[in-house]
Amino acid sequence: MDREALQERYGITGESAAIRQVVDKIMQVAGTDITVLLQGESGVGKDVTARAIHALSKRKRSNLVIVNCGAIPEGIIESELFGHEKGSFTGAHEARKGYFEKADGGTIFLDEIGDTPKNIQVKLLRVLESGEFFRVGSSKMYTADVRVIAATNQDLWELVREGKFREDLYYRLDTVKIKLPPLRERTEDIIPIFRKFVTEFSSKYDSVFQGFSDDAKELLTSYRWPGNVRELRNVAEQLVVLEKSQFIDKEKLQKYLKGRQHLGSTDNLPILSRKERETEFHNEPDPADSGIIYRALVEMRTDISDLKKMLAKFLYTSFADKGMKQLPGSIPRDIDPNDISSHLQEQIDNYSLGINTPKKAEPEHDGDQKDNLDVFFKGKEIPSIEEAEKFLIEQALKRFEGNRRKASDALGVSERTLYRKLDQYGLQ
Repeated sequence: MDREALQERYGITGESAAIRQVVDKIMQVAGTDITVLLQGESGVGKDVTARAIHALSKRKRSNLVIVNCGAIPEGIIESELFGHEKGSFTGAHEARKGYFEKADGGTIFLDEIGDTPKNIQVKLLRVLESGEFFRVGSSKMYTADVRVIAATNQDLWELVREGKFREDLYYRLDTVKIKLPPLRERTEDIIPIFRKFVTEFSSKYDSVFQGFSDDAKELLTSYRWPGNVRELRNVAEQLVVLEKSQFIDKEKLQKYLKGRQHLGSTDNLPILSRKERETEFHNEPDPADSGIIYRALVEMRTDISDLKKMLAKFLYTSFADKGMKQLPGSIPRDIDPNDISSHLQEQIDNYSLGINTPKKAEPEHDGDQKDNLDVFFKGKEIPSIEEAEKFLIEQALKRFEGNRRKASDALGVSERTLYRKLDQYGLQ
């Protein structure tokens, strides 16, 4: 099978040099049993690549078992991967096969492998090297003949250096690495992929897509696509459904783009000239534009609310004598905006010294948090909401060694919200 036939068959669209290299590597490794590590941002198509490798392999008639390691709670991941015996823990009413047994003779795809707890990593290493494992609650050794494909959107070597990932497992997984490029690094593929999605959704929803203007094409290729192919697919579906049978220009397209990156800056969206701005501001507001502004304000209010919860719980979580510590007051209006970080630091210093706090109330981890804030605010002006939020999430995950439940509790947000934020900021 040549490259074009493979891409057509398995839905790998694109003619860029980067995507051709990926396809060539798929063709090289698919017929072997070698372990493959897929590396790339969220939404670049790691699952599509894994399916193509399995479909071209000698194991194609057996199961492809897909496991999202980051979505399985730490307490049950061993049971999910390796199975358990009846009565091995509360709720284990019968023996159950794990994913490795279900994949016997086929392929197992371990997505988000970097999120695997360290106590499970040593057991994964054993399976990779010998195919041997134990079910939870059993002393009997089981074996499974599986081909392993792993994927990550993190730098595994950096995790090794931080002590969060086993070095021996890293070398065992990194036999063959396929790097999947983000969409912004293969802009020539954006229009063909978009056309493919539009064609599929037009057929699915019995709609007619009338095409789009040159400035809309330019916007499609200049936008940075932080969600990569997944985001492009979502935008294509929205356009087909909500702008049915309409010609798409820049203004219509722009309504469906987030228009910002993780750090709060615009994603190469067109900047209006002075004349255009004057025209815009002197015209009556479009009701559709008002709706966009309203949605943006609601989203911003949600982000600010989440951030306030995080700050309150993460920096000031300790209790004493059944009384909660007094939080710092609001920032005075007469303070220079560029001095807000200094004012905040002064508040934290006073807090650490016990000024304006209840007696016997000693702060937990305040020293660590103050040092982290020193580094975070050094040389900065006012941080964006996204910067502050991302910083707090990183600190919470670091404190609790990646435990998302504990991190969400410390931040004062639900686990569902934390997962959404992790995906938004690419923190896996």
